[in-house]
Amino acid sequence: MSIRRHIPNIVTSFNLVSGCTACVMALNGNLLSAVIWIIIAATFDFFDGFVARFLKAYSPIGKELDSLADVISFGVAPGMMVFHLLREASPALPLGSVHAFIPYLAFIIPALSAIRLAKFNVDERQTESFIGLTVTAHALFWSSMAYSIQPLVHHNESLFVIVVIISIILTSLLLVSEIPMFSLKIKTLAWKGNEIRYILVICSLLFIVFFGFLGISGAIFLYVLLSIFNTKR
Repeated sequence: MSIRRHIPNIVTSFNLVSGCTACVMALNGNLLSAVIWIIIAATFDFFDGFVARFLKAYSPIGKELDSLADVISFGVAPGMMVFHLLREASPALPLGSVHAFIPYLAFIIPALSAIRLAKFNVDERQTESFIGLTVTAHALFWSSMAYSIQPLVHHNESLFVIVVIISIILTSLLLVSEIPMFSLKIKTLAWKGNEIRYILVICSLLFIVFFGFLGISGAIFLYVLLSIFNTKR
């Protein structure tokens, strides 16, 4: 039995383990470590597909394992980070014992992420581009955002909770939307035909240089805007 066909699944498993580690970090309130582990998981998620194509080691098990790992790394992990933020802010709300249930609204993120992944697995339209925001992009948005806004938790708890919950709903709906999102795969290095991708890459680098982790959220937001603009052209 050739070990080669198992290598992509091993890389995918590293994705899953990274996601589990991010969940633990988030529950311990260490959001910096959590976002770093989610970025590591995203790196493994990129390379498992690359390795599978390079080794020509595709398998139905690999496809299912990839989705299961993604649910943890890009659904549960960012959900745990937002859960931590809401758990910190909600006790100050004038809602009595109801405030204890507020943090669980963060699990809208893993719920709709799982639906997004299930749709992707059966949707034959998403070979060259995507329909709806990818779970990886969504996770990077929320993990970097959660870390960046953590210092604001106790400035105005009511406003903080309201804005976060509305944002959770809006961004999670993008996961299951019918909005076309362009792929970042570049078949040629030529500017023509890749203008939108190069614009995104250049702006993303500038965002990250000037704004740190918050720049990642800005880059994902720009990606959504560029996708919508590109669709209307």
